[in-house]
Amino acid sequence: MLWRSFYFCVRNKQLIGVVRSKSTTSKPKASERKVNLNVGTIGHVDHGKTSLTAAITKYLSQKSTGTKYVSYDSIDNAELERIRGITINASHVSYETETRHYSHTDCPGHADFIKNMICGTAQMDGAVLVVAADDGCMPQTNEHLLVCKQLGVDRIIPFINKADISDRDTIELIELEIRDLMESLKFPNADTCPVIYGSAKAALEGDQGEFGEPSLQRLLDAMDAHFQLPLRDTTSPLLAPVDGVVSVKNRGTVIITTIEKGTVKKNDKLELLGFDARESTSVADIQAFGEGTATAQAGDHVGILCRGLKAALVKRGMTLVAPGAYKTHNRFSAQLYLLSKEEGGHKNPISQKFIMRFFAKSWNVMSRVDVKDGAMLMPGDAGEVVITLAKKMLLGEGQSFTIKENNVTLASGKITGILPDVFLSSSELGKNRL
Repeated sequence: MLWRSFYFCVRNKQLIGVVRSKSTTSKPKASERKVNLNVGTIGHVDHGKTSLTAAITKYLSQKSTGTKYVSYDSIDNAELERIRGITINASHVSYETETRHYSHTDCPGHADFIKNMICGTAQMDGAVLVVAADDGCMPQTNEHLLVCKQLGVDRIIPFINKADISDRDTIELIELEIRDLMESLKFPNADTCPVIYGSAKAALEGDQGEFGEPSLQRLLDAMDAHFQLPLRDTTSPLLAPVDGVVSVKNRGTVIITTIEKGTVKKNDKLELLGFDARESTSVADIQAFGEGTATAQAGDHVGILCRGLKAALVKRGMTLVAPGAYKTHNRFSAQLYLLSKEEGGHKNPISQKFIMRFFAKSWNVMSRVDVKDGAMLMPGDAGEVVITLAKKMLLGEGQSFTIKENNVTLASGKITGILPDVFLSSSELGKNRL
């Protein structure tokens, strides 16, 4: 007997909804699935991140039925990306090794689109840092590592690409450069993490030499060994940040998310919070790993079909939650580190009414920073501040964030306490008193 359902595939935050017939052949239960890790490729523009992602899927598709080959053009399928030859929005593919299922985010490397890269890394359990052997570490290499560190993505595996067109001495010098950079940013295991030499292009072409397909196997083995299994909180109330949204004709609104906490099942009642909004909805259907499922849990990258929710009301950075379990806020205290000029930050100190864009997880809003007690915070120093957001968002103590200007990181910090809300518009952020 056949039953009909929708399915979707996520690429560059676009979702294609269709109706298809599907056999009722039994599927693996959630408990029988391979453990899922959320990983991704980061690094400077044109260093080979998307080529490596495509090469991994092609290689694994030839080894098992658990992976589908996703070509370079399919990953970079937006018109502007094809014209400019760069990845702008974080893109998602999935693949399987013998022991694990990976949800893989291919992060953009172009400086103009750093906020999309932040949205990608916010979901990762580990990252593959791609560095081209003919370039070495570049500005976005440093920027992406810095963002990963600030967002708590500590497990990094460097992949030195284009090793087939470089000499061994140069490659080894680049490895030392990468390790020094990681150590300066205080990554754990900077001296001992595996570093893979390879060529994404050669691997895509099926080359069996040292830097071709064998380099992909070395990388996958390193990922299985080095990326630790995260502790998933499946018992707390649902917390699922919105990564993308698509309206599927004749079906409704599908929210794309990587579940952070809790579990969700069909017919659950939910709330959508963020940007001063609170919307009610319920779950009509769930898809995980390309298949319909009755439930999903923390760590799963899924699409949730929501009843009675218009797509126009949903923004990336909002959060699906269990009803009444969480509140939004717009004012809090924080410990803030102001980057020095040498680290790419400002040369001037800050004190009061510092208006900048605030980034946390997959959302960003305008904010005002006030150093406590009217003090002055110098570049390269850390101090206590009060931050006021232009919109009420879901916040929590210990949450990491960054503050940016023109896509350049100026400061990073952690929330230390929630303060009473202040009701204001974006234009009122610069008022003398709040």
